[in-house]
Amino acid sequence: MHSETHLISRIGWLRAAVLGANDGIISTASLVLGIASASAPRGDVILTAVAGLVAGAMSMAAGEYVSVSSQSDTENADLDRERRELAGEPEAELDELAGIYEGRGLDPALAREVARQLMAKDALAAHARDELGISEITTARPVQAALASAATFSVGAAAPLLLVIVSPASVLIPVVAAGSLAFLALLGYLGARTGGAGTLRPTLRVTFWGALAMAVTAGIGALIGTAV
Repeated sequence: MHSETHLISRIGWLRAAVLGANDGIISTASLVLGIASASAPRGDVILTAVAGLVAGAMSMAAGEYVSVSSQSDTENADLDRERRELAGEPEAELDELAGIYEGRGLDPALAREVARQLMAKDALAAHARDELGISEITTARPVQAALASAATFSVGAAAPLLLVIVSPASVLIPVVAAGSLAFLALLGYLGARTGGAGTLRPTLRVTFWGALAMAVTAGIGALIGTAV
């Protein structure tokens, strides 16, 4: 027996998880560095990190649910239209599916026979997969995306929050910056490994953009703190 495991099946939850954790680390660390650079008291920095964690998790959950629900609504609308077309014009739909298979390299007779047999088994599934590009792997799952984003954002945001709590006030900024970059590098590495991709470029990409975001926020915080 020849068995295969394809990592593309992870794409739905993996995208939401990486996005959530990445955003959690970067946004919370940036908030912390911005507030700390403005010479805010330690208590205010911790409060900012906690508020950023809670607000960010809720925002990520709501945003993912709304955006993925929009995708789901579009998919359902297309499927409803396909149902009506299959009910009203089955021969035209058969021709359409056969044309798709011809375009992929089958000769006309074989393409029509393949289309006929697939439609006999499940016409809507055949058109959803080969005409609309909707499959079990790519189907939108709003609740799954929302929960994954909220949970991973919270985990990501907890990392810089923990660094704030354990760091002495005198070295809070460098510890949070260095620690958050290390967490980002680890996230990039784990995300790439889970998705079956190479690890170097994703790790460098996540770390670079995180460093840029934190540097810009810290710089603005320092300028505002100086002005105030």
